[in-house]
Amino acid sequence: MKTVRQMLHGKTSLISISPTATVFDALALMAHHDVGAVVVLDDSRLAGMFSERDYARKVILHGKASKDLTVSEVMTPRVLVVGPDDSVEACMALMTDKRVRHLPVMDRDAVVGVVSIGDVVKALLHEQQFLITQLERYITA
Repeated sequence: MKTVRQMLHGKTSLISISPTATVFDALALMAHHDVGAVVVLDDSRLAGMFSERDYARKVILHGKASKDLTVSEVMTPRVLVVGPDDSVEACMALMTDKRVRHLPVMDRDAVVGVVSIGDVVKALLHEQQFLITQLERYITA
């Protein structure tokens, strides 16, 4: 069973932004790194998450301007988190049940990464392909 720690292996470093940054700056950062969400860190403390969904629902739909708002005004402050030893299956269950696409990974009091729904699906597909290969070898042996 694959863990969050294994999913994080090989991923780029944590992409984060300050709660005092503008929404425009957060969007530029996300576009630069081609990600759909960023962790919001106040110093090194997890303050929330800012995602494309936050932008669409809290900025665009209300006719606000991204250069006039801070991340803290539109971010999701209460964030679900996982630990490095949690399973891929546990992440999928949490994401499905709570309808979230990104989970910060906390190791003690530090955010060490983020797993996305894409990471989880990729890991599950890899596990399934491995099992299929093992079963095929068993059957043909």
